[in-house]
Amino acid sequence: MSDDPLAVVVELLDQAGIPYMLAGSFASSVHGSPRTTNDIDLVIDPTRPVLDRFVRGLDEERFCVSDSAVDEAWRRRGMFNVLLLEWGWKADLILRKDRPFSRSEFDRRIRVELGGLPVWMATAEDTIVAKLEWAKAGESDRQLRDVSGILAAAGGRLDRAYLERWIGALGLHDVWSRVDSEDFQ
Repeated sequence: MSDDPLAVVVELLDQAGIPYMLAGSFASSVHGSPRTTNDIDLVIDPTRPVLDRFVRGLDEERFCVSDSAVDEAWRRRGMFNVLLLEWGWKADLILRKDRPFSRSEFDRRIRVELGGLPVWMATAEDTIVAKLEWAKAGESDRQLRDVSGILAAAGGRLDRAYLERWIGALGLHDVWSRVDSEDFQ
């Protein structure tokens, strides 16, 4: 098994046959401005039996996961954590929501290589929309700085029509307008 926490989690998900998508600060760092983090956000789309086999198959000496957190995440289509004990990292495994944006986001994921590791990752546009949702939910201004970094790095290569569609559909215009303020440039 690899010494890279991301590679370890991706390998485990691939072995279990769980479709996934790298998201969060890892994705925004690839699409925009790099920043440090000790957690790996992955959106996953397993069936319940596959998820249960995945959790049961984790070596308890190397990984820590709460069965009740997995059950709660399944019921709410939320998130649970897998602690990578050897590495001091945390993987946030987020169950794909059953809504139009989340289905679109997952269908549009792209295959990229990160340090020689092939990974499925959210597109720049979908990372922006997800970050705007986190910012609207009251998460820190760091989300908006991440969006600003993606916009600066992408230049004119973003699908603006796609962005505007989901910003409108998800009611994100107010938080989107904040990205243009001087605080995030």
